[in-house]
Amino acid sequence: MKDVIIQRVFLFGVLAILSIVALQTYWMVTTWNANEEEFDEKARTALYRVASSLADYHNLTLPARNLIKRRSQNYYVVNIETEINPEALEIFLQKELQAKDLTLDFEYAVFDCSSKQMVYGDYCAHEDDKGKKGKVSNLPLDPEFTYYFGVRFPTHSNFLLDRMQVSFILTGILLITVLFFAYSLWVIFSQRRYSEMQKDFINNMTHEFKTPLSTIQIAADVFLNNPAVQENARLHQYAGIIKEQNTRLNQQVERVLQIARFEQDDFELQREPVLIQELIQTVAGSAILRVDERQGKLNLELDSNAPSINADRFHLTNLLHSLLDNAVKYSKNAPQINIYLRQSENQLKLAIQDQGIGIPKEFQAKIFEKFYRVPTGNIHNVKGFGLGLYYVQRICLAHGWKIRLESTPETGTTFYITMPKPISKPQAAYEGTPAVR
Repeated sequence: MKDVIIQRVFLFGVLAILSIVALQTYWMVTTWNANEEEFDEKARTALYRVASSLADYHNLTLPARNLIKRRSQNYYVVNIETEINPEALEIFLQKELQAKDLTLDFEYAVFDCSSKQMVYGDYCAHEDDKGKKGKVSNLPLDPEFTYYFGVRFPTHSNFLLDRMQVSFILTGILLITVLFFAYSLWVIFSQRRYSEMQKDFINNMTHEFKTPLSTIQIAADVFLNNPAVQENARLHQYAGIIKEQNTRLNQQVERVLQIARFEQDDFELQREPVLIQELIQTVAGSAILRVDERQGKLNLELDSNAPSINADRFHLTNLLHSLLDNAVKYSKNAPQINIYLRQSENQLKLAIQDQGIGIPKEFQAKIFEKFYRVPTGNIHNVKGFGLGLYYVQRICLAHGWKIRLESTPETGTTFYITMPKPISKPQAAYEGTPAVR
């Protein structure tokens, strides 16, 4: 993944988190304000009814204006303009507040004109908190009124918070989600950093391997061309083994480098016209020795009129080597391998078939994943890194080809590669005939 994409993901992730937090904060503040307005409206209505009841009780008329004043969030004063009976006031307060569903503690006091002090009445707890007494406090005076009473709601904030329980639960869930999202971003970037370190290490390691492998290759060639070695069959055989294994190791190193280029988006195909029939014959010629050693058979059925394809010769060669190598490795007894190349109106179809151990159906969907190998219990008679088929699939995808497999355990596996047929005619006539070994 490119750095620009990573930066965009990070930026959008941060913006999404900040937007969610901002919206949730706005929603919580709006909900609190709405509950506060609802509380104020209910409290004013209840206190107005209390004042009306007191006026009826004393056969008086309520003031035309400035009846109820809110001194703070939890403290109200009510102008009556007459002396107030504290016992009747408490009864009316409890009745009207209960009627408006304001089930919270309150305390009240009545202004005494003679002493010019607030005479504290009582702390009335909600019935759910029966027996609970709040801290008795002096209620503030109001210089504007002469006859009035004050009501304070000490648990005003707790009352509003109780009304917002659902909001707090949803906010908690949202915060957990946001934290999980932020943690996921952190994990993604950490894993990417570790992945980049791993890729750099693999690249450096494989590049370091290239120099000694090249030196071994030169030494093996010199060794093989030495007349004394050529005369000694045993030495010549050992020299050939050294060269063969060095070539194989070099191919593995090159495959790892190519896979690293795939993941770094630093991979380009060097396309050229390729007569795939001739290339298959060449690759099959190098594999036939291994097939013969195990007394197997390699059968080629190639359409001689198939046109050349526009492909990367090097990677196509490696692709064929990988599929043939698997066909030989995963054959229990004598390998029985068939290679078919046929053409339809718009396509070339390549099939490589073996009669090996096969792949169980539950593992077939993962067979092209990097480093994946079909579980075999404690049996490890076939060595590998799980990179071959991953490499094959990436080469097919890079060329725009389709690859699929059909496999049955204990019966065999067939890989099918479908390639678009070029419009041009074949560059040269292919005179080869199908080989049956």
